[in-house]
Amino acid sequence: MAEVSSDYSGLGVTTYSPNTTVKEKSDKLGQADFLKLMTTQLTNQDPLEPMENGDFLGQMAQFSTVTGIESLTKEFNTLSLSLNQSQALQAATLVSKNVLAPATKTTLSDAGQAVSGAVDLPASTSNVTVNITDASGQLVRSISLGSLSAGLQEFGWDGLNSSGTAVPAGAYSFQITGQTDGKTEVFETLLNGQVKNVAYDSVSGGLKLNVQGLGNVSFSDIYRIG
Repeated sequence: MAEVSSDYSGLGVTTYSPNTTVKEKSDKLGQADFLKLMTTQLTNQDPLEPMENGDFLGQMAQFSTVTGIESLTKEFNTLSLSLNQSQALQAATLVSKNVLAPATKTTLSDAGQAVSGAVDLPASTSNVTVNITDASGQLVRSISLGSLSAGLQEFGWDGLNSSGTAVPAGAYSFQITGQTDGKTEVFETLLNGQVKNVAYDSVSGGLKLNVQGLGNVSFSDIYRIG
């Protein structure tokens, strides 16, 4: 019986034993590869037409720039992770605490529930008024704060309409207006609420506070704690 040969070298086929380790080729140029390439280039250059110093320095500068960017990217990623962890620990301590945050709407869980808030005025303002409307857009209460100086100014609503009747539970909107230099302006409304829980938003990469009545509020938007 003829013996069948297992030698495939003549066909251009390479065979590996089970213990053979195959080293994958890398398509990236490392620092050692770059220096070896540069040394080879200098060794084999034409002595009568040597490579210009500017070309040599330009190649080194390009490599240094890429290496520097990669190093900075790693450092920024580490810093970002550290900041997120620090924010998470700080935000966790806010549960059950009251915070002041930008918001134009709040939801009352009970009829006649009181609401407090503030407005940060950039300058002295006259005829400052807080207008409160229900879900249908109907004005239920207008609170006059008069003339106020610049800075953070507090206000409160007792949960009653203009007739002195407790409003039902539901969503209500706030708008604060005032006059500065004879012009009527609309100012940002800040409302108080209690933090119920804290969550990480994977989309925006930031922390969200679930504030009672206000919904989800970004941690970075919190104006005041307590």
